[in-house]
Formats: sequence, C-alpha cells, structure tokens
Amino acid sequence: MYSKTRITAIVSALSVLNVLFWASCSVTLPWAHEPIGQEINLAFVIRNNLLFLPSATIDGRSGQYLLGTAEQHTVIDRAFAGSQTSRQMRLELNQKESLRFTPAVIDMHGVADAIVGADVWGSRAISIDFASGLITYQKEGIHPELMTIFRFDAEPRVNIVVDGKEIAAIVDTTSPDTLILPRGNAPASRTKAHVQLAGTDLGTIDIRLANVSAPRVGNRILSKFLVTIDYGKREVGLWRDPRTQ
Repeated sequence: MYSKTRITAIVSALSVLNVLFWASCSVTLPWAHEPIGQEINLAFVIRNNLLFLPSATIDGRSGQYLLGTAEQHTVIDRAFAGSQTSRQMRLELNQKESLRFTPAVIDMHGVADAIVGADVWGSRAISIDFASGLITYQKEGIHPELMTIFRFDAEPRVNIVVDGKEIAAIVDTTSPDTLILPRGNAPASRTKAHVQLAGTDLGTIDIRLANVSAPRVGNRILSKFLVTIDYGKREVGLWRDPRTQ
C-alpha cells in the first residue's frame, strides 16, 4: 500500500532513520490500555504476502491457515476436512481460548488448508499489527482513538482515493497486491495510480485492473497501517503505523 551535497544527503537520511527508530520505541498502539484478559494475541507469518496463522489449530490440528478479513464464512480445504464436512469446528487461539464455527468445504487446490473468515470472530474485533506480526482478538470491540473510522454493511470496506476519486474498497487480507480495481472495458493489466488512504498520501503506486466486482485493497497497502475490524459494530479503523516507512 513514497540538489544537495553528499554529506547533507547522508545527514538527512540518518535523521530520518533516527526519527523512525524513536517513533518505533515510543509508539502507543490504539488499544494499548485495554484491560488484561480482554484481548488475545495470535502470531502470524507473512508468506507470499499472505497472512498465515502458524500458532492456531483447528480441532487440535495444525495446518496452513490463512486470515481472510473479507470472507463471510470460514472455508476448509476438502482434503484437509476429510469425511468431516458438515460439523461445527473450533479454532484454538491458545490453550484456554477457542472459537466455534461451521465451515464451508471446498477444493482450495493446495493454496491453504483453511481461510479463517469473519464468522469465527462473531461480533468481536480483531486488530492486525503488521509490524509486530500479531493479530489481537479484542473482546471489548474497537478502540477508535487515533484511528480513521469507516463504516461497512457487508464486507469490511474503507474509502480510498484513486487519482482524486473516492471509492469504497474491500479490506482483503487474501490479496497479496496493492489495490485491485474492476477492469470494466479495459484489458486485465497493471497500471499506475495516485492513491490516498486514511489521510496518508501513498504516492503514485502500481495497481491492478482485473475481473473483480468491487475494488479490493490488499496487504501491500494494508501493511502500512494498523488495521482494526469490528465485526459487531461494522467498523474498520486504520492508523498509519509510524514503525513502517
């Protein structure tokens, strides 16, 4: 989702790095003062610019589980599910906390064993901290302090400005891209656009035109922000993370 003498340039670069370093040390996250016991942290790793949950288990089984913020229902790969295709399952966040869901079973062609969707989180909120590699399950819901808030009806959406035009884009962590726009009558291709989100000017970046029904903002942009989705209040909160350039 960026003419001076050489000495001046070096000093300037070091100053920027110094600011980023101290910002990373002193940053206060929006939900930092939530009461103990009201949040659970779940580690994720990024592979191919997708978010996998290696510490989570489903019915006690480890696997390749993707986080899918735009998925209304959790899906399980047919081969992973085996004969258990229509029963309630549990996503275990840790030894004490588990969340029940009834998945859809499809052939995922080896992409993952499951995509964890919105139904798992119910009416609660999750925050995605790309800089720390943590998803925080927040029982008290969203903490809007310092954040830009967007309302949504179906999938989580944010208002993004593309070449001066504001559009609503789905927050899609199963997209490893920057921004995907419906191609309309144009050929499927990559192009450039000037993009702004949550008061942050992302500059002119590479985006994709594709066969999608709605714009979708992916992890290459989302990773610049702390992302909170409150599925109960139907709100998305974005906070420009000073720990990322």
